[in-house]
Amino acid sequence: MKAKKTYAVFGLGRYGSAVARELVENGKEVVAVDADQKIVNNAAAYLPVCKCADVTDAEVISRLGIENIHTVIVCIASDLEASVMAVTLCKEAGVKNVIAKCANEMQRKILLRVGADQVVFPENESGVRLAKNLLSSGFIDMISLSKDVSVIEIDVKDEWCGKNLIELNLRKKYGLNIVAIKKADKVDVNINPEQPLEAETTLIVIANTAKLGKLK
Repeated sequence: MKAKKTYAVFGLGRYGSAVARELVENGKEVVAVDADQKIVNNAAAYLPVCKCADVTDAEVISRLGIENIHTVIVCIASDLEASVMAVTLCKEAGVKNVIAKCANEMQRKILLRVGADQVVFPENESGVRLAKNLLSSGFIDMISLSKDVSVIEIDVKDEWCGKNLIELNLRKKYGLNIVAIKKADKVDVNINPEQPLEAETTLIVIANTAKLGKLK
């Protein structure tokens, strides 16, 4: 049995609180942390586990039990030094997936260099969208078209390689309507359903959000 994924969100500004709230509302275990007690008190109304702590302190990271968390989202882009320290301490603690919010391209490069697995620009990706992507584990990206329908990018699974779309019948099995196939930087919308799928290829699909759990 796979271990249940748990999350931590560092920084409960508008972006961080949106990520944490969306995850909690979808039944996920979330440890929410901010250095401002007033912010923590306000967030405690909708976040079950909300703590006031300095995430740039190694002892604090240890006390929070961050080594047992699967994904940490660092949302303190206004303080680059704090972001770098938080990312570094989380990776040193063994966190598998650390996502950091950044304010500009230079910050993105620095955060990736110190170990962040993913860096997001808040102007390009809302907190709710990031949370939805995390909830849809295994997807590269997901954009909601409506409450029920989303456009998704998903890597071709190992067991799909060498088989064509007719054989896989992904529409019947998973409700996936494939609109394009992407390999490297090339996107092909003229899909040949008889062409075997290759490794390191991405499918761009439109799907019913409620059926996405079948792909996890």
